Amino acid sequence: MARATNAELAARFEEFADLLAADDVAYKPRAYRRAADAIKAHPAPLASAVESGNEEILETLEGVGDAISAKIVEYVETGTIEELEELREELPVDIVALTRVEGVGPKTVGTLYRELGVETLDDLEAAAEAGEIREVTGFGPKTEENILENVEFARTVGERQLLGEARPLADDTLAHLESLEAVERCEVAGSIRRWRETIGDVDVLVASEHAEAVVEAFLEWSAVDDEIEAGPEKASVRVGDVRVDLRVVVPDEFGSALQYFTGSKDHNVRLRNYAIAREMKLNEYGAFDVGDVADPDAGQRVGERVAGETEEGMYEALGLPWIPPELRENRGEIDAAAAGRLPELLTREDVRGDLHTHTDWSDGATDIEEMVAAAAALGYEYYCVADHAEGPGMVGGVGLSETEILEQVEEIREVDEASEITVLAGIEANVDAEGDIGLSEAVIDALDLIVASPHSALDQDSEAATERLLTAIDDPAVDVLGHPSGRLLNQREGLTFDAAELGAAAAEAGTALEVNANPHRLDLWGSAVQAAIGEGATIAINTDAHRPATLEFVRWGVHTARRGWAEPADVLNTWELEELRAFLH
Repeated sequence: MARATNAELAARFEEFADLLAADDVAYKPRAYRRAADAIKAHPAPLASAVESGNEEILETLEGVGDAISAKIVEYVETGTIEELEELREELPVDIVALTRVEGVGPKTVGTLYRELGVETLDDLEAAAEAGEIREVTGFGPKTEENILENVEFARTVGERQLLGEARPLADDTLAHLESLEAVERCEVAGSIRRWRETIGDVDVLVASEHAEAVVEAFLEWSAVDDEIEAGPEKASVRVGDVRVDLRVVVPDEFGSALQYFTGSKDHNVRLRNYAIAREMKLNEYGAFDVGDVADPDAGQRVGERVAGETEEGMYEALGLPWIPPELRENRGEIDAAAAGRLPELLTREDVRGDLHTHTDWSDGATDIEEMVAAAAALGYEYYCVADHAEGPGMVGGVGLSETEILEQVEEIREVDEASEITVLAGIEANVDAEGDIGLSEAVIDALDLIVASPHSALDQDSEAATERLLTAIDDPAVDVLGHPSGRLLNQREGLTFDAAELGAAAAEAGTALEVNANPHRLDLWGSAVQAAIGEGATIAINTDAHRPATLEFVRWGVHTARRGWAEPADVLNTWELEELRAFLH
């Protein structure tokens, strides 16, 4: 049996939580979700530790007690969890697919199964088309209409993996390949190397003189669930729900192959045309001078080969500096390279703090002191607690009342005095459909920072959405516009708007636009960041962390901002504390 990945383990406990919630079980679903988050965030493969007898590592996971630890061990050892199998028999629904439909949560799934026998997306669509859902108590024509509008989107979103789920698998794959004696160099390619927010599959490129040995060792990797196809120089396997494609090339062609297979297609077409204009030919085998060749299209390797061993050499052959993978989307990067105007992209080390995080005062998992200690351990200089305020989109008592906000501010001040880093008192206010944030002057005056985010009315048309967000940006109390679209990748599309218009307004108002680094959001995204920065806007990279482990989401936020051409000076939380305070005031 193949070794379970952390993503696979986490998926089982997320399914546990959804099935229990669908059956109206209280408390347990939240415990399983916390366990799933902790498993996903853990930096090392838990299955490896369990198999080697180091089950004590499970005790270090947040929210994982003896009962859940036993289930992890059971799954690693047997590939199943008996209690989960029993739940699946009791509620035989495709919970993952059904809950991808906007507005359909686990409890809705449970109700529709019990009332209408809905088990699959096809069942759901058929019930909606027949007008049966509106007849179920608690539902109505509007709900039924929304389901019909969103069911097709739910069918397609499952085809791509989130960056935050696929990249750890890519890292594991590289670690396995790097351990092989036959491998000289290896790197990921494709969209995952460009750090796109969703990934079709994981592409890995290896340089080796012994391709068949590498392919054989790859197929024997313990993480592999199924072999899809294999040949002497390439292979494809399934690891969990993800396809991993391996290609082996000779070392002398590694650089050219890496450039070619990283893409994007649009970048490569533009680069090839740039090369043709200079009597050069580019392909996966190298860069060739074809100035003296009668027919440059006579073959892949015609002409004098002048580069190919390194990726840098492929660009140098055209008189260009190396272009970072995140920029390779044909959004002006080749012209910028030719003019010497490529941005000096920010790095994770540039980030000095996190300005949007949560604690157990609202829907976080741990208290203020724990979150601050985790931020200090990351080397941050400052840190902001920004729990949810009451407002539209907040359900189940998640949001704080104004009295509670003021009480929390007092506690934050006490923690700040005792902490080695500066702790700021913030709030995540809710941007209603008109753009209002609903906070009193007393609360505004008590806070250091206000993040204002849309959580409701996410089906507005683009004109209304843009106006709504512009209103929030122009509010003098708002410091950061949080996750502006409100999207959840693979779940809902969120608001649409003119990012350049938001950027111009934010620059004028002195409001930062957030890149929410949660891998389910990555909102703003690369092209929107580029448009906003182009208008002079400042952005903030925040994790929206709800527990210490998810402060590590900053990795995804940094690379998303890099996709938007962000330099350190563009990012609010790379600034020194005095500069940050000046911006906030």
